[in-house]
Amino acid sequence: MKVTQIAELVNGITEQVLGKSAELTAENLKNIVDVGTQLTDSANIDNYVKTLADRIGKVIFVDRPYSGSAPALLYDSWDYGSILEKISAEMPVATTNETWELTDGKDYSQDVFHKPVVSAKFFNKKVTFECEQSYTERQVKSAFISPSDYNAFLTMLYNSVEKSMTIKIDGLISRTINNMIGETVHADFSTVTDGDYSQSDSVRCVNLLKQYNSISGKSLTVEKCFYDPDFLRYSAFVIKSYTDRIKRISTLFNVGGKDRFTPVDKQMLILNSDFATFEDVYLSSDVYHNEIVKIPNYSTVPFWQSSGKTFNRDITTAIDVTLNDGTNIAFGGIVGVLFDHDALGVTCTDRRVNTYYNAKAEFYNNFYKFDSSYFNDLNENFVVFFVA
Repeated sequence: MKVTQIAELVNGITEQVLGKSAELTAENLKNIVDVGTQLTDSANIDNYVKTLADRIGKVIFVDRPYSGSAPALLYDSWDYGSILEKISAEMPVATTNETWELTDGKDYSQDVFHKPVVSAKFFNKKVTFECEQSYTERQVKSAFISPSDYNAFLTMLYNSVEKSMTIKIDGLISRTINNMIGETVHADFSTVTDGDYSQSDSVRCVNLLKQYNSISGKSLTVEKCFYDPDFLRYSAFVIKSYTDRIKRISTLFNVGGKDRFTPVDKQMLILNSDFATFEDVYLSSDVYHNEIVKIPNYSTVPFWQSSGKTFNRDITTAIDVTLNDGTNIAFGGIVGVLFDHDALGVTCTDRRVNTYYNAKAEFYNNFYKFDSSYFNDLNENFVVFFVA
């Protein structure tokens, strides 16, 4: 154990805490904060006879469970068969009601067959991965002084696998959303080839900033719009309007152009965390009856694809994906998505663990396997809100 005298340092800390120092004092914490050393380090001997090994007084296992934070998409599963089939029927068109068009001697035949227009979509892709971890008993027992410590160690290892699996599964769920964003952007803005979407706006891909600048006559930038209360109020108005619009049956809000409607209990609204926080803080402090402009129930994500190293908003609001047809979509400024619960989801998830014991070397191998299917249905309502 290395012992460092810190009387001078703590006296300086006291001066700063009590407000007796006018300047911020630089503090050298090199020998104060222990960032850990390997067990074989020569510092782990006593300071008396210099030969006795220091004993471990307490063991702390870094074992905090991680539950994940992916949006709650549609989940479904079944044991047999692999294909998800979605069947839909077109609405019949109206014809003349001949009850009020009677003509003497006219034949009113009712024996005509009217075939319904039915379509089916099939989803039959699966992804899979596994994590591997080995466990020993005899070889590691000497490192602990009680069965409870050993069991806590094993629990930590099990949870490390769970955290790894959760992060990867969360990432796949996020990619399911990102792919749907990419498909919608590609369908609406296929003519954009230079990555500049500042002049792009549509019913399904709503450029909130372009609309606001056009209506207000301002020239807000992407960097400044998050701090403008009027822009935030306008954005809340538009998003709330869409939650009402998609309740009515329409062909406008899905790429497939199908007759669809999304009742409130089937609506999913996900917002970028920064955007949601700005909306909440600015509007709550700026409007007396903030419930009038407040965005309805939503969940948040801190980023769509990546946080980067600094949570830079240019990165957290962007995606870069390659679609099924090979098209690459690099698209930024995404502040939210509103969609039907049936538009995308996760099916046939299968998590399992296979254990194998090696009798020769006396260790266990655990193989944590994961299979699942992720789908986008472009015939269901999906709207992207962005700033550019």
